[in-house]
Amino acid sequence: MKSGTPIVAVGRPAAGWRDVFVRYGFLLIIAACFLFFALYNPSFLGVGNFKNIAEGSAVLLVVSLGMTLVVALGGIDLSVGVALDFGSAFAIVAMKEFDVAWYAAIAIGVLAGAGVGLLNALLVVRLAVSPFLATLGVYFIGGSVERIFTHGGGPISFRHLPEQYYAIGIGEVLGVPTKVVIAAGLVLVYYVLVERSIIGKRIHGIGLQPSAARVAGLKVKAYTALGLVVASATCAVAGIIASASLRMFTPLAGNAYLMNAIAATFIGASIHPHGRPNVLGTLVGVLFLGMIANGLNLMGLDFNVKAALSGIILVAALALAIAQKRLR
Repeated sequence: MKSGTPIVAVGRPAAGWRDVFVRYGFLLIIAACFLFFALYNPSFLGVGNFKNIAEGSAVLLVVSLGMTLVVALGGIDLSVGVALDFGSAFAIVAMKEFDVAWYAAIAIGVLAGAGVGLLNALLVVRLAVSPFLATLGVYFIGGSVERIFTHGGGPISFRHLPEQYYAIGIGEVLGVPTKVVIAAGLVLVYYVLVERSIIGKRIHGIGLQPSAARVAGLKVKAYTALGLVVASATCAVAGIIASASLRMFTPLAGNAYLMNAIAATFIGASIHPHGRPNVLGTLVGVLFLGMIANGLNLMGLDFNVKAALSGIILVAALALAIAQKRLR
């Protein structure tokens, strides 16, 4: 090259676009979907509709918090639906068959969900089964138990719930649905625990480098076991909310939340600067999925068309999350 020849920077614009994509790609998708639904149906912007989105997302948000904790620890939990169902079933049966007080029934439901996490912990920590296979096994075992208990899968209804228990599902606190208040409280607890405490730093450290965490003296097995139990107990709370809303337990109903909980967790990770599962990101992911479901409902689409569009949007969102992680 001759002296004085100007040096041309190649690829600088592309790097700029890539940086925008990595940082704000998913947020741009959220904004685009929000704008589309608002223009298509102005009622989408109503306060009542936002309340519907929040209320409809409460159960999924609680389940997704449990999933976020397990994923942050470097695992996966495919049995969240079982924990949700057990929380719902044990609480309903305790009140219906044994005339247990509503607050004791809640405690029983949460303990039942924690039992699912304890079984997961036994398989993962004691028997060294991978989290995927262990929780998949519990998923199948739990589903079989639910079918056997209900003689083939029939729902268990209880139309005379105590008013205090019923209020968990349809009550309000200062005009805010009780289920939304519970979900918001759990978000705050999880945020402090996972994002702002020394325990949270250890959780993320274990998820990133478990071998390094062991060398550093962290009790990796204890944290993993505790995380699985806490996550399942959290999902049981979601089951209690669902049973209080519907006044019944439907076997295998919790499985409907599994894929969306995974999606919300990984969508949340895609907007984190380091691609890590995080509580606020999961909240954004859940609200995004709730917005999509609500917006498609307002469009009045056929159920099958709506399901197909929801699947396409979900796959696109997850593909974007993976692309962002690779670019990072």
